[in-house]
Amino acid sequence: MKSVRSSLRYLLADIIGDEDGEPPFLPDGLPEAATSAVSDGIHLLMEYQGARYAQLYVDRIKRFVRRSNVEPATLCRIAQLLAARMAYEDPIRIAQLKLLELDRRRIAFAHESIDLRRFRLDELIGVLPRALADSLLTGFERVGWLGRRRLTIRFSARSRFSVRRLRMMASLRRWRLQSVRYAEERAWVERWLHMIARALDKQPSAAAAVIETATMIQGQGEDYRHGLGDWHAIINGLVKPTFDGALPISDLAAAIAEARAAAMPDPRQMALKRTIAQIRARALSAAPDSDAAE
Repeated sequence: MKSVRSSLRYLLADIIGDEDGEPPFLPDGLPEAATSAVSDGIHLLMEYQGARYAQLYVDRIKRFVRRSNVEPATLCRIAQLLAARMAYEDPIRIAQLKLLELDRRRIAFAHESIDLRRFRLDELIGVLPRALADSLLTGFERVGWLGRRRLTIRFSARSRFSVRRLRMMASLRRWRLQSVRYAEERAWVERWLHMIARALDKQPSAAAAVIETATMIQGQGEDYRHGLGDWHAIINGLVKPTFDGALPISDLAAAIAEARAAAMPDPRQMALKRTIAQIRARALSAAPDSDAAE
């Protein structure tokens, strides 16, 4: 029976991806000053999802390694923010962190805390594979629950039952990369990296400001949705039009800072939209004067 249990344990580890290969190598040409930041990102994502996910992180970093106008400090910041965003905080991740806390507590005898997290219904469904999630989302949308229903989840390791529940939730990691939420995160990360690359090409002085916009999106629930909506408003209203040549903003970094200062926890984005409109109006009104001066 002991050998059978051992075999089943290793089989389960393989199914949920606990043994997912060796960490990827650091990118060729990576500056020594950025080695620590990228290494930390690799180890974080190995813990979060596994070797293949960490390799995706390395591949994304490679886009900026050999660019002549990317300083090591800039590369470090991209690496840090990219790792943090790729390790986004979903219920699976919170369960993982509670289990890690349990392991540390067993060693250090520290007091275990209980996390009470409030989620939107679509966030909870979003951790499921798309085939299953789509049918649930459609059903709940029909009864008017999506966007309105909130559920409080207790994350605790104070009893055997709660630990088993955490392990079951953490095991959903196996399907995370097929989930609705991951598809959304992947699209956001790729767009953020694309905007950084365009900033380096079009207006290098604004690259740092574009990189830092990643800090607008954190956590879960309403804060996450508000941050994501504000980010898209700034990118669509100021950053992309500037890079496309449709909006003549000479100091994009200052424009981003002004817009971010106006962002409030308001789903209607009234103050942010007003500020973006004012920045656009100033830029467009100044354009004829600049042309005339030339």
